[in-house]
Amino acid sequence: MAKGSRLAEILRNYEADLLEDWLREQRASGTLRPELLSETELRAQSREFLNAMQQAAQGGNLTDITTPEWKNTRDLLARISSIRASLGFSPAETATFVMSLKQPLFTRLGKEMDGQNLEGLLGEIWTVTTLLDKLGLYTTEVFIESREQIIARQHEDLIELSTPVIQVWKGILAVPLVGTLDSARTQVVMENLLQEIVNTASDIAIIDITGVPTVDTLVAQHLLKTVAAARLMGADCIISGVRPQIAQTIVQLGAEFTGIRTKATLAGALALALRDLGLTIQ
Repeated sequence: MAKGSRLAEILRNYEADLLEDWLREQRASGTLRPELLSETELRAQSREFLNAMQQAAQGGNLTDITTPEWKNTRDLLARISSIRASLGFSPAETATFVMSLKQPLFTRLGKEMDGQNLEGLLGEIWTVTTLLDKLGLYTTEVFIESREQIIARQHEDLIELSTPVIQVWKGILAVPLVGTLDSARTQVVMENLLQEIVNTASDIAIIDITGVPTVDTLVAQHLLKTVAAARLMGADCIISGVRPQIAQTIVQLGAEFTGIRTKATLAGALALALRDLGLTIQ
């Protein structure tokens, strides 16, 4: 059905009319977010897409959007999807950008063919429907990939923010841990702690687990690895925030904490660290 399609001709001859009709459809769809995307930006994106689609359609291939002639169109849709994902649009709102072009094209096809060739009109409508469905699906796929990348970056940023290394005194560092301690977060804690040991030439590091809800075998292993790494850098570690429930759990798990000093509170660990440095509080 794509062979001999009039789509390229209609896109070229009625670009201005199609643009206005399409913008009207997008506004009526209820998926626009004027607080996120201005009318000027929407018009620019719509005009650019019509131009790219018209150039690609001139090649006559309206069935396979993975071919070279559709590359510019795919790249444009990828950019638009990424922008909308970063702005907070939903997948449905982003896909509607493409899908809402159907009605303007159907209307223009009907006027051009004037109902004289019903079979030909149905063929054109089917061609346009299939093409826009493929472009809309591609848009959604890129949108989801972009949003997953954004979520991954936000997760990394959150891990960084939730694992600060604080110099509480000259020669003493503290790492207050809040939330679940998994492998990825342990790696960040270890890297940040070791770097600060080097930067501050600290001899003691307090790892406070008051905000860690539960301690299982995996969490215990993560703590042991962090302590071992700090010791290799020449710093001794004190683990604070060891509540009675956590102490019982560690004993039941059989975790080997021999040689690691622990305190029930951060204040107790800080007092111990100050004594190790020969300091007293008066």
